Amino acid sequence: MKAKLRRKPDIWTMATLFFILFFGLFLLYPLFGILKESVINHDGEFTMAQFFKFFSQSYYSKTILNSFKVSVAITAVTLIIGIPLSYFYTFYRLKGAKVLFVVSILCCMSAPFIGAYSWILLLGRSGVITVFLKNVLGINIGSIYGFGGILLVQALKLFPLVFVYMNGAFRNIDNSLLEASANLGCTGVGRFFKIVMGLSMPTILAAALVVFMRAFADFGTPLLIGEGYRTFPVEIYNQYLGEGGGNHNFAAAISVIAICVTALVFFIQKYATGKFKFSINALNPVEKKKPKGIRGILMYIYSYLLVAIAFLPQLYIVYLSFRNSNQGVFLEGYSFASYEAAIGKLLGRSVKNTIVMGIGSLAIIVVFAILIAYLVVRRPGVVSNAIDTMSMLPYIMPGSVIGIALVIAFGKQPLALTGTMSIMILALVIRRMPYTIRSATARLMQIPMSIEEAAISLGASKLKTFARITVPMMSGGIISGAILSWVSIVTELSSAIILYNNRNITLTMSAYVAISRGNYGLAAAFSAVLTVLTSVSLLIYLAVSKSEDIQL
Repeated sequence: MKAKLRRKPDIWTMATLFFILFFGLFLLYPLFGILKESVINHDGEFTMAQFFKFFSQSYYSKTILNSFKVSVAITAVTLIIGIPLSYFYTFYRLKGAKVLFVVSILCCMSAPFIGAYSWILLLGRSGVITVFLKNVLGINIGSIYGFGGILLVQALKLFPLVFVYMNGAFRNIDNSLLEASANLGCTGVGRFFKIVMGLSMPTILAAALVVFMRAFADFGTPLLIGEGYRTFPVEIYNQYLGEGGGNHNFAAAISVIAICVTALVFFIQKYATGKFKFSINALNPVEKKKPKGIRGILMYIYSYLLVAIAFLPQLYIVYLSFRNSNQGVFLEGYSFASYEAAIGKLLGRSVKNTIVMGIGSLAIIVVFAILIAYLVVRRPGVVSNAIDTMSMLPYIMPGSVIGIALVIAFGKQPLALTGTMSIMILALVIRRMPYTIRSATARLMQIPMSIEEAAISLGASKLKTFARITVPMMSGGIISGAILSWVSIVTELSSAIILYNNRNITLTMSAYVAISRGNYGLAAAFSAVLTVLTSVSLLIYLAVSKSEDIQL
């Protein structure tokens, strides 16, 4: 009798067990390895010496303050320049708006260090713009290196994220609310700050968190342009792979501190967002107005000038890839010499590895995101919430921390993965899954449960309903999240630099290695190919999804 009462575990129970095992083995176990490495010395004794070393010496502890200061500054600047652009785009009929959108998105779809490299060539000590202003106009613009340079590069790269997030928030504002505020005498700038910004505050906080985390975890930009301004991710890399032989225990301790700091910021943002819990639905969408007069002219100047300046590094990189160069110096004349050199320097392998690992990682991410989103939304509970929380942990960690954790966990038998393509794919899946999970979850929450119940009542099994009804209806959110995951996959640097070798080298790593060796023509060629790849990815997404923009 008892045997008859026992139920066979369904697919969702099995999926739950699988994800518990997956995140336990490939995320929690490696993170425990980092914690262990930070407090256990070479003699196997427990010690807090590495943490005392970090906090007792300002040379090291200052990196926390540096990273925090520059990340806060970047976040503030991106909000200041990104929110007005989104407001003009959403509330006014700007000519060429689609071009404006696509180009702005391309600005944030390149590897971060490529922008830094390009700005060095433009505004560095011997940069084109620097030399021109000094020789022709007698203007000395100062140094681009350090805090100011990191702020410039990252703000111009990340403001499109604020732009995209705020587009969705502004579109959801009901026009009747704006009309009501106008009837009460609240118009113009006052209405923008009191009504529009107030209604958009949850999205503003979400966008701020995304920008802060991206800026805090960035490795390439401060490494290339920071010079004396040392940040957390760079210090972790230097301690782990230092020229004088890395101090792995100290690198692990810094990684633990990095996790704590980013987790604290994440929970502060969650707390602040909880203070603005309300829902709005645009039953009466805002009608776009035609920009008129001097205000309209200023809108066009602001929007197009901002996007043009942000996109300048991408154009300049492509231009330089066709210039003749020798020993890191660009010469007169144009040719395909840099591309020919790239072909002889692993271009084919880099493109192949980038596409193979990218597609493989993305396929796993999409499947995992669909299943996790369904568990979280349709089968809520303690275990489902735990899986959701574990899937989001990499979102708040620098990539170098993930890379080091995986090396510590899987650098030896019985599961030795270091140096293989498998560990690269594993790192990409873990790091970039949160984008698709969040997007798929948000879309599934908008699908009424009654639709699935209706299909089941008509004789469809639960699995068939899920595959034929639920997943297709989630497709919009899945595709939107997948394009963000894809672009971040193909431009990944911070974890790849810990895990890569020549067999598994990617386009991003090839470009970085060329820059670090001073071969700027070769670097420009690799970077141009990477820029084209990300551009094509965005265009394919827009064509397949038939979408005007990316929904977040």
